[in-house]
Amino acid sequence: MSVGSNDTIWPIAAAVIRDGERILVWEDYDPSTGEVVAVPLAGGIEFGETGAQAIRRELAEEIGATTTRVEYLGLIEEIFEWNGAQRHELYLIYDVDLADPNFYAMEEVEVDEGKGDVYCARWRPLSDFMDSARLVPDGLLDFVAPPR
Repeated sequence: MSVGSNDTIWPIAAAVIRDGERILVWEDYDPSTGEVVAVPLAGGIEFGETGAQAIRRELAEEIGATTTRVEYLGLIEEIFEWNGAQRHELYLIYDVDLADPNFYAMEEVEVDEGKGDVYCARWRPLSDFMDSARLVPDGLLDFVAPPR
């Protein structure tokens, strides 16, 4: 997902796709710091589109999936630096179920953002993010992890 300039607030719909104690995420790399973070499948919300509509569209476009459930969980506002530039993003977080059970059996899911940008999302245990791995946006783990 590619968004923005330094002076724009970006509304983003993020899909929390779970399978038991696993979550589907992809890894992003910040070349200015070397940090690697795990990110849920997400995309920009277009003008006139609800966050739930954006989730359905993004998942259809990027992984060829349809959803059986898209449930709003909450909002995360994040102001941060990435690749040497300040970003300001509003994440509408949705709990999502996919219609095709085969997605839950895959080790990796190919994500095609168009224009030649293809990467793999992987299932990772939530416990990874309670230790050393970082799940973004910051605060997302509070929405997805069972209470400790």
